[in-house]
Amino acid sequence: MSSGSGSGSLLKYIGIRVLLVIPMMWVLLTLVFILLRVAPGDPVTAAVGDKLSPAAIAQRQHQLGLDKPLIQQYVEYIGHVCRFDFGTTITDKEPVLTVIRDQGGATLTLTLGAFLFAVAVGVPLGRLAGRRRDTALDAGIRVFGVVTYAAPIFWVGIMLVALVIKFLPSWPTFGIASPVVAFEVPTKTHIMLVDAVLYGHGDAITDVLKHHVLPCFTLGLLLMGVIIRLVRVNVIQAMKGDYVEAARARGIKEGRVIRKHAFRNALVPVITVIGLQVALTLSGAVLTERTFNWPGLGTALITYLNGRDYIAVQGLVTFFAIVVVIVSVLVDIINALVDPRVRY
Repeated sequence: MSSGSGSGSLLKYIGIRVLLVIPMMWVLLTLVFILLRVAPGDPVTAAVGDKLSPAAIAQRQHQLGLDKPLIQQYVEYIGHVCRFDFGTTITDKEPVLTVIRDQGGATLTLTLGAFLFAVAVGVPLGRLAGRRRDTALDAGIRVFGVVTYAAPIFWVGIMLVALVIKFLPSWPTFGIASPVVAFEVPTKTHIMLVDAVLYGHGDAITDVLKHHVLPCFTLGLLLMGVIIRLVRVNVIQAMKGDYVEAARARGIKEGRVIRKHAFRNALVPVITVIGLQVALTLSGAVLTERTFNWPGLGTALITYLNGRDYIAVQGLVTFFAIVVVIVSVLVDIINALVDPRVRY
């Protein structure tokens, strides 16, 4: 009976979280719409400058629907997003979905690589700091976590590039692959690493992986600082729990107590916060891609911002907002599956 009740409670929780996506998306899309329209200047004029006559500019505004009342623009914008239509760029007349398809793979591999590195290093360091609380090792790990989180990501990237050029001059520092590999590897999935694997040439795979190291390491440092502090705090709190004292009273070895009891329970809130770092990762990816000349969505966003391409910026920001909302819901669902206490 209790098992069925628990299963029903879980399904109810998941259903409500999925339904909450609708108001969350509506609020985010509305904010994107408002913020981009309160910016000074006319989008078409800003994008093309004085290259077109006033009549041609008026025609472009009409084609883009910018001469319509704001409420009508808002309704059409929401309708287009619901159909996964993010518009067409002003500067190069490319559908924003095409830009996302062509350059989204680079951002995907960058963020996934950064996440894997941050979790693989940050979780053990946080666990070690929590276990060795108030020791010199704990203090050193905490300082490292604060520095990695607080240091400007573009500065960290530049310093790493300078160090690599000095000590490992043959190591690649810019781009997602060498020009020869980028030319030889056929585009199938628009994800360079996957395309290199499908291409089946070992040197190409190695080249792409080597190009991933510095950008993923740089972005991973930003996330690692958050993970270290969070894991440390939760391990310390978990070690104060009654279940830990009970395990110790039964004569279980300290290492097993920490690994099987304290650490496992400490991971529940960590999973939530790691998932919520997607927004931080995307913002960090913009700067990381710019620093390493990485051909991802962050680079595209900055290019369109510099070109004052209002439609492209709106489409990419909308896409980022959708990704953040979806990941947030998925994290809530995973958290509910891991922790039976998470229910309505």
